[in-house]
Amino acid sequence: MSDFPKFVEFHEEGMREGFQIEPQIYPIEERVELINALSETGLKHIQVGSFVNPKKVPTMADTPEMFSRINKKPGVQYTGLWLNESGFRRALDTPGIDLKGDLFFYASEGLARSNNNLSFDEMMTAQERWLDLYIENNIDIDSAGFMCCFGCNIDGDIPMSRVLQLIDFTNQLCKSRGVPLPTLLIADTMGWANPEQVKQRIGAIREKYPDARLAMHIHDTRGLGVANVYAALEMGVDRFDSSIAGLGGCPFAGHKDHKAAGNVCTEDSVFLCHELGIETGIDLGKLIEASQMAEKIIGRYLNGKVMHSGSLSHFRATA
Repeated sequence: MSDFPKFVEFHEEGMREGFQIEPQIYPIEERVELINALSETGLKHIQVGSFVNPKKVPTMADTPEMFSRINKKPGVQYTGLWLNESGFRRALDTPGIDLKGDLFFYASEGLARSNNNLSFDEMMTAQERWLDLYIENNIDIDSAGFMCCFGCNIDGDIPMSRVLQLIDFTNQLCKSRGVPLPTLLIADTMGWANPEQVKQRIGAIREKYPDARLAMHIHDTRGLGVANVYAALEMGVDRFDSSIAGLGGCPFAGHKDHKAAGNVCTEDSVFLCHELGIETGIDLGKLIEASQMAEKIIGRYLNGKVMHSGSLSHFRATA
């Protein structure tokens, strides 16, 4: 019997994960309007943008201004992503941001070099500095994210031993600083996972760290995103990163087509949870409206399914 969680938390990443990979910069007024719409859906965490090199990711250059323009709703966290200390300092100087400390590890050295210009060993050493920076600035550690836990377009299949090595390192690092082990965010950054793999790898982590909270960052690059969400739900995972309308992808992951690299769709995943009787605190109707707004802004057909077909509530009510 599946051990589904009673409540699932979604972290909306479409504003960063989605817009960062787009080849054009969309008007800030439209993106702010979309964030405000997402704020009304019941989502409790919205990633507004990233503090990265504007020359490499020009679509994220106005992230600080985004924070100054959005209508912050009480109870919703509005966060940002940074990958180096310069970006972190920019985030610290941004009014209105909710700062959460995240550690980032790459199970793929190829992506570590492509995304952060770090070797595998340098990446691990860098996280010690990050943890100290967060402690120095009184920032709570929210999660430790492990990228490419299933496979990588650059390095190929990733062994489970590599993933456990990174988690073991994180555990020891946190112990050395007197910090509790944060949520372990297992990421299928390039869409290599399948449902059985998800269950096997989540099971292996749970066996070694039974008390750790696990989360997943799943990409729908090859059409298995929602199936992988289901597999993770079966294993009791109760937190997911997702993107409105299935937007998103890493600009440095080597995908042939930016339109094929989307993160798992928020409204489709929420629909799945609701159909399974799992609470999310999210108004699916309002989420569908936000996804349709995203499609209008982007100006092309987006990959979400429920945004086009609607939920089943109307059909059930009129049957």
